[in-house]
Amino acid sequence: MKKHKGLKILAVITTLGMLFVLLGGALVTKTDSGDGCGSSWPLCNGELIPSDITPELVIELAHRLVSGGVGFLLLALVIWSWRTLGHIREIKPLAVISSFFLIFQALLGAAAVIWSQSEFVLALHFGISLISFASILLLTFVIFEGGQAERKPVLFDRRLRFHFIGIILYVYAVVYTGALVRQANASLVCPDWPGCSNTAGRFFPTNFYEWVQMGHRAAAGLVFVWLGYILFIVWKHYRAEKTLLYGAIAAFVLVTLQVTAGALVILTRLSLPMALAHALIISCLFGLLSYFILLIDRQRAYERRQRKEADHTSTATTN
Repeated sequence: MKKHKGLKILAVITTLGMLFVLLGGALVTKTDSGDGCGSSWPLCNGELIPSDITPELVIELAHRLVSGGVGFLLLALVIWSWRTLGHIREIKPLAVISSFFLIFQALLGAAAVIWSQSEFVLALHFGISLISFASILLLTFVIFEGGQAERKPVLFDRRLRFHFIGIILYVYAVVYTGALVRQANASLVCPDWPGCSNTAGRFFPTNFYEWVQMGHRAAAGLVFVWLGYILFIVWKHYRAEKTLLYGAIAAFVLVTLQVTAGALVILTRLSLPMALAHALIISCLFGLLSYFILLIDRQRAYERRQRKEADHTSTATTN
């Protein structure tokens, strides 16, 4: 921890700050505070210091201030890590990606304000925020590793690579099915769980809005089954790879908590704490799955190096 201690502390603070930005965005959406500052951005109701204070204004303005603060933290983190650890293969790409998506996220947030909180823009905003958080989280991981993990990457087969790439793309798509539920005002059209209306004896949906709600539940259920299957593969064939094993266990625990939180959102009639927990857990799960993608990239880079070294040795032997 002593080596690059300040950089590591900054990385942790920036990552936690980005998580607060994600939750702040969810809070703005869940409390309908997106219009708290009117349609003006970056000012609030056209004022630098708002005069008419409302709860919605406080939530929206606080979210903007936290997002701006994290932007400055990320700028410092990018410059510091680039100059100090730029020799590590993953530092510069992650620095660029995290900066790009944080800026993109801020622009989408402005668009959501200016264009009257379009549900499409709000959904896209949360999705981009997930990528921004994941990239900052990965940058933090790489900073803490200090290049040590690249020397001996985790090695796994093509089947497992397929599942990890597939599941993260699918989870990202499921996030947007949740946005569709909100856009269609279908959050409580199925008031029970797991069936649509247990009291009425209806498990399956009967109209478009119920299909939207139950479709999102089914999509989330497949994530649970898929991650359970991945854990089974890892447990059976890769138990010695502790990074894979603990990561797969953590992913399954997170998806179990996510499904539970989703059920409680319905059963508590859109309770704000449950809704925020739902957003928090999916953010952590997406960040963890992104780390598996980083491991896949490391394996491919390792295999390329091995092939080059083999070709070089073969050429030297021939000559």
